[in-house]
Amino acid sequence: MFADVQPREGITCLILIGNIFLILAAFYLVKPVREGWLAVTDIAGFTKLEIKAYSAFAQSIILFGILPIYARLAAKWTRRDLILRVGGTFAVILVAFWLTQPGLLLGNIPALGIFFYLFVGIFSVTLVAQFWAFSTDVYGSERGARLFPVVAIGAALGSTVGSWIGEKLVRHPSVEAFDLILFALIPLGLALLLATITDRRGTYGDPSTWTSVRWEQPAAPSDKGPFRMILQHRYLTATAAMIMVFTWVVTSGDNILFSIVQESFAKDFSEFLGDPDAFDVAMKEATTAFYGDLYFWINLMTLLLQSFVVSRILSFGGMKALLYATPFISLAVYASMVFMPLLGLIKVMKVAENSSTYSIHNTARQMLWLPTTKAMLYQAKPTIDTLFVRLGDGMAALTILIGTRVFSLGNTGFVVINIFLVILWITISRYLQREHGRWTRTAANPEPRPSGA
Repeated sequence: MFADVQPREGITCLILIGNIFLILAAFYLVKPVREGWLAVTDIAGFTKLEIKAYSAFAQSIILFGILPIYARLAAKWTRRDLILRVGGTFAVILVAFWLTQPGLLLGNIPALGIFFYLFVGIFSVTLVAQFWAFSTDVYGSERGARLFPVVAIGAALGSTVGSWIGEKLVRHPSVEAFDLILFALIPLGLALLLATITDRRGTYGDPSTWTSVRWEQPAAPSDKGPFRMILQHRYLTATAAMIMVFTWVVTSGDNILFSIVQESFAKDFSEFLGDPDAFDVAMKEATTAFYGDLYFWINLMTLLLQSFVVSRILSFGGMKALLYATPFISLAVYASMVFMPLLGLIKVMKVAENSSTYSIHNTARQMLWLPTTKAMLYQAKPTIDTLFVRLGDGMAALTILIGTRVFSLGNTGFVVINIFLVILWITISRYLQREHGRWTRTAANPEPRPSGA
């Protein structure tokens, strides 16, 4: 129903679905704590929106220092040790933040709220990147191409269920908001356990040399370092550029949508302008309702697309269709903002863009790594999936800053910028599609199928 799962592949596939489900559930338990801590964090001269936007630059600077260290560890540790030790370190840091929450052992120290915001951003992208590197290592190119669409269903379910559980927990009278950090340790620990089981099983539960030799090898048998590796291979350079531009487009689009929503509601509630308190209440309630409904439809459509559409797009159109689907949807979104700026239509189009991003394009991004080497998986991939994602967020923030304060651009001006960025995104995707085919033809052979399978 969901993908081409062949005999004896089901158990490992289910374990990997559970693994990414638990990782995303842990993140979405921690995410509201991040927002809540930021809400009580005040820094003179900065708004909350500016703090959130500029944190992308701070995360990029931190990642520049952390990622070479991570790469050196990947060149020394086995993949199992790397996953367990990185995940365990994150768990210890989460406990440390819980202990330093405002009002427990310390007062409200603004720096801690900022540090937690930065940590959660790095926590999420690092664990997800590490999971997909591990899954690629386990499956190889051929099986990954068939099974990644169904494995990614776990990510869609994890984000939805994690958000739902978090909402239910904070409504319980005995649970404080910051306690979600401790609850997140449960799925995180289970995810590490499932990774260990997968490492031993391999694809079929009857490990061949393809699996067993990886038990003792370093995760990334290379000490080149991530930045040098990315610059040496045009395929990796193009992948990094595509992910940065894609993130830039989507983040800028979310910022544009927020601005359009605020302008639209301000007109709707113009009769309250003489009563600032009533105006603020109306704006807050309308915005909350709008985004609550928006996120519901995005999550639902993401799950449906990932479950029933992605594997079929791949079957009928191949990697080319996966890479092109989301940017052409984005092009339609921003064209509609220029020619038909109706909030209802824009909302529908943004649901289409974001759900496609989290399902179709996310699968394409992971499949780009299937024909690469082990060293690239554990050194270049975490770097690209963390640093270049945050650089894309940072470029979106810089676009807003310069466009607003230097050029006094309105929403239409930012939409036009996004259209040009989407065209650049499509151009890079075209190159990647050709290179992916070339790399796939020279990829290592996957684990042989056991007799009788």
